[in-house]
Formats: sequence, C-alpha cells, structure tokens
Amino acid sequence: MNEPITPADRIAAKENFRKTVRQFRSITRAFFKSERRGKARGWLALLLALSVAYIGVIVLTSYAGRDLITAIEKKDSLAYWEAMGRYAATFVVAILINVFYRWTQETLALLWREWMTQHLIKRYFNNRAYYRLRGSESIDNPDQRISEDVRNFTSDSLTYALMLVNSVMTLIGFFGVLWSISGMLVSVALVYAAFGTAMCFVIGRRLVSLQYDKYQKEADFRYGLVRIRDNAESIAFYRGEKREHRDLVHRLSAVVGNMRTIIFWNRNLGFFRNSYNYLALILPILIVAPMFMNGSAPFGVVTQTIESFAQVLGAVSIVANNFEDLSTYLAGVQRIGILWDDLDDFDAEEERSARESLQQLDEAGSTVKLCKLTVLTPDKAKVLANELTFELSPGQSLMIMGASGSGKSSVLRTIAGLWPGGAGALERPALQHLMFLPQRPYMVPGSLRDQLRYPDHSSNVEDDTLRRVVEQVNLSDVLARVDGDLERVIDWTNILSLGEQQRVAFARLFLRQPKFAFLDEATSALDEDNQSRLYDLLRESGIGFISVGHRETLLPFHENVLRLECAGEWVLSRRA
Repeated sequence: MNEPITPADRIAAKENFRKTVRQFRSITRAFFKSERRGKARGWLALLLALSVAYIGVIVLTSYAGRDLITAIEKKDSLAYWEAMGRYAATFVVAILINVFYRWTQETLALLWREWMTQHLIKRYFNNRAYYRLRGSESIDNPDQRISEDVRNFTSDSLTYALMLVNSVMTLIGFFGVLWSISGMLVSVALVYAAFGTAMCFVIGRRLVSLQYDKYQKEADFRYGLVRIRDNAESIAFYRGEKREHRDLVHRLSAVVGNMRTIIFWNRNLGFFRNSYNYLALILPILIVAPMFMNGSAPFGVVTQTIESFAQVLGAVSIVANNFEDLSTYLAGVQRIGILWDDLDDFDAEEERSARESLQQLDEAGSTVKLCKLTVLTPDKAKVLANELTFELSPGQSLMIMGASGSGKSSVLRTIAGLWPGGAGALERPALQHLMFLPQRPYMVPGSLRDQLRYPDHSSNVEDDTLRRVVEQVNLSDVLARVDGDLERVIDWTNILSLGEQQRVAFARLFLRQPKFAFLDEATSALDEDNQSRLYDLLRESGIGFISVGHRETLLPFHENVLRLECAGEWVLSRRA
C-alpha cells in the first residue's frame, strides 16, 4: 500500500490539481454571475463582514483575558472586576456574531445548492445528456453527483473559503499581538507551519485519489442494491440470488479495500499531525516562560501568548490541520467538475453538430422522409443502414424488420435525434408532433390520470374522454382495480403487467394524437387479439406510424415493409 511516488506521478498530480482549480473557478463563477448574483453577493458580503467582526472580538478577548489573569496574579480586586466585565462583554458579542455567522453561512450554502442543482438538472436534460451519459466511462453515477456531491460541494466550499478568510484576518489580528511580545514567536510560528504543511503533503497526498475512488465505489455499491430492488421480480424468476449476492459482495469488497487503504494513510498522517499539534503547545511556553521568570513580562502575557500563538499557528496551518477533510473535498470538486466539463462538451458538440453535420434536418414538413440517410452506431464505428431512403405521408405506415442486432431500433433513435446520423437528409415534423412507444413503457409515480396524460401533465382532458380511451385499449379491469378513481396513487410499475403497461402507452398515444408514432416492439407482451385491436384503432385514428418488430402477424397492419440486411444493406417493399 505504501508505493513510492514517481516523477510521473508528481507531474500528473500537479496537472490534476491545476485542472481541479480551473473547475472550481468555473463552477463558482457561474453561481456568482447567475441570475441570483444579487442575493449571492449580498449574503457573501454579510458573511465576510461577520467574519471580520468575529476575529476582531477574539483579539479583544485575548487582551481582556490577559488583563484578567494579570489582575488575579497581582491580587488587584478593582482591576479584576473591571477586566471580568470586559471579558464577559466580549463573550456576549462573540456569541451573537457566531450565531448569525452560522445562520448566514447555511443560508448562502442552501441558496447555492438550490441554484446549482437546478442548473445541473436543466443541463442534464438539455441535449438529452441523461441519455448520452449512460455509457460514459468518465462519469459514474451522475445522480449521486447532482444530489450528494453538489450538497457537499456548496457547503464545504463556503466552509473552506471562510476558513481561509478567517485565517488571513487572524494573522492580521494576532501577528501584532505576538510581535509586541517577541519577534521570535512570529518567526517560529511561520517556520513551524511551513514545515507541517509540507510534511502533510508528502505523507497524505495519495488521499485525494483514494477519496475520489471512495465516492465511486460507494456509489457503485449503492447502485447494486437499487438495481436489485428495481429488478426483484426478474431475479426471483431466474433464482439469481447467488449471482446477485456474489456481485454485491464483490462491490462491498471494493469499498472495504479502498477504506483500508484510506485508513492506512490516515494512520501515517495521524502520527505526524498529533505530534505536530502537541509540540505546538510547548513552543510558545519555551519562548515566553523565561521572559516571565526574569520579570520582563507579567503572567497574563504568558496566557495571552499561548492563546495568540495557537491562533496564528492554526491560521497558517490550515492545510496541515484539515488535510484529510480537504482531500475528501478536492475529490468531490473533481467529480462535480468532470460532470460540469462533460455537460459543456455535450452543449458544444450539439452546437457544432448543428453547424457542421452532413445530415440535413427539416422539422417543418408533415411527412417522414429519409433521403440517402446513413444510420450509424453512436461511436460511428459501424454502418447499420447505408443511404436509407423512404417517405411516409400522414396516415401511412411502415414496418421495419430484420435479424436481432441489425439496427431496427437504431433507425427510430436516429429519427428521434437520440443517435447522430451520418450523411443524408431527414425530414420529419417537429418532435412535439411525434410520439415514441418503447417496448417497456415508463410508469411515472402518481395516479392513473398521471399515467394516461404523461408526459403532458398540464393538458386538461375530461374524465369521460380518459375513461373512453381506457375502455378502447381494454384496460377497464385496471380502472375497476382502483374503483374507478382516476386519482388513486399506487405502484403502477409493479402492479401492472408489461402487457397492461403497453396498453397504457397506447392510451397515451390516442389521447395525444401526434402526427406520427414510432413503435419499438410496443406490443411484444400482448396477445394477438389485443395487438390486432390496438393496431386497428391506430389505423382508424389517422396517425402515421412506423413499427419495429419480429412478429409476422404485424405485417397486415402496415402498407410498407423495410427489411434491414447485414453490412448496412436494406430492402424496401410495398404491401398490396
């Protein structure tokens, strides 16, 4: 575990640190220049003012404490009570400032978290980044980064920024105190802090990468548990408990192994840091005690020196005293920064693709028309359909067939814009006039009304219309299950069978009435009677549609058939 650090490791660490600083600046600047910059800057200004005031009170407290101890040592009753009054007054003021300081910090952190989370969620959905991040090698668990990592980043960023400000204010306030007692105290504090910081970097620099790995491994373990919950029925049918148990144990082992390494490095850092802190208690006494014993300083100066030295040393030792927490914080900044950079890349890629793409997209038309459009895999390494050409007018239909893996669903994804196309032209109505039905429909949390109206929850559809469509798609028994109550909320994903979920998707289609529908094996879980019923309704509705499927029984419901062959070849035929 104690591997030697090579020159290449040092170069990589410096580059990584510079990148982290750049990411921190980009994220922070975005908030303080956002539409909430007025509130953000106002709260920050108040926080800085309270910080300066608090340090000022602490300096006054040190002088009041000095006078109090000196009065006790001289047995001066009058001076004692005067010093006690000043000492108590500084405590009252310090308490008030400290409470408002904490309240202001937490309020600003919450404002920052709210803005940053909303901003990332917006960008997460922009350009379908949530879909494109699924196979990302650089970003694991984007959900954790947007929720937990953002919360930690905003809170900890303010904590460490204020810690730095307080350190500067402390140095300004207490350097004068120490210098008035002995210039040697200032020199010793600076040299000692520089030595401690350097040693912490040498001993604990591996902790940053280890903390980054900790985030990833913990998130992977949690995702494994969530995946089992979401796929409980399939696992139970397969009796895959042993396989899933083995996978969870493997993920847990990765977490434990990473934590063991962190504990090892924390132990080494702890040996030095504890020695460093205990020795710091002795140094000021070694310097100021002889001054008291030879009569050149009163006893109160001794206590003031110890307190002031501790304040100055704490200020200049901010890295040494918080290295473990800082390593965790830097790992969090890197995780947020990588997500931020990737979202920037997606935005830039989308804009560049719109400018430079060889594929010409026309959303003003009322037909679906492909002219020599090449369909590629997302990495553009394989051609699935070469120079694909067909045209569908409103109300017409097309069946796409082919062997598994031939790219049937990819044609739909390309038309939808989920996958980039190669050269060629694509004409279709705007996306709001299209609707895509996947093999496994998405059931949203909420009532039956919410299921039927998804994704447009703002539409006002009369109850009679909803009930009529429910009956058309043969879901009357589902409505009876909730006693006819469209507002009843249940776990639809687990209550409804896959066939019932597919019929819900058709109900959404008939309620929305788009110009074209794209069905990706949307009736695979239905019996032939229900399948025929739904396709008959679809043809009667006048909605144009393109289906992907394997069943030959689907052919009679389509006017055109597109068969995808190997190596990008295809054959288009028209049915009588």
